[in-house]
Amino acid sequence: MKKRRHEAILKIIENNCISTQTDLLNKLNEEGFETTQATISRDIKDLRLAKKPDEFGRACYTVNKGDGGELTGKYKSVFDHSVISTDCSGNIVVIKCYTGMANAACAALDAMQWEGIIGTLAGDDTIFALCRNNETALKTKDTIANVIK
Repeated sequence: MKKRRHEAILKIIENNCISTQTDLLNKLNEEGFETTQATISRDIKDLRLAKKPDEFGRACYTVNKGDGGELTGKYKSVFDHSVISTDCSGNIVVIKCYTGMANAACAALDAMQWEGIIGTLAGDDTIFALCRNNETALKTKDTIANVIK
């Protein structure tokens, strides 16, 4: 449950300006997670979230990218536990995920900033990753295949 809640939090803060723990608690409740403010506080600490101003100057929670090692490990864990298989066609890598996990896996993939991936698009159980060229797509597909074994 904690892992799913963390994935939901990452998705929420990626798509919304969340300024307070109460805002985050309300969004989580909308997503079907019944939790407490104390749990939210621990989750923020565990995920190492920080407040940074957005383009409008509002202080919003965001992933603190200053902690490369441990945070990358968390993203990798979300990605590893979400992905079932991968394939590619041309310069597009198709990543199949467990139902409902593609958005979290895609957010993790984006946060890991894989070289050669120009952009991503996630559905409910599928991610399309657009690569710079066919060679990069093949290499990315093979890397993902090795990671999920």
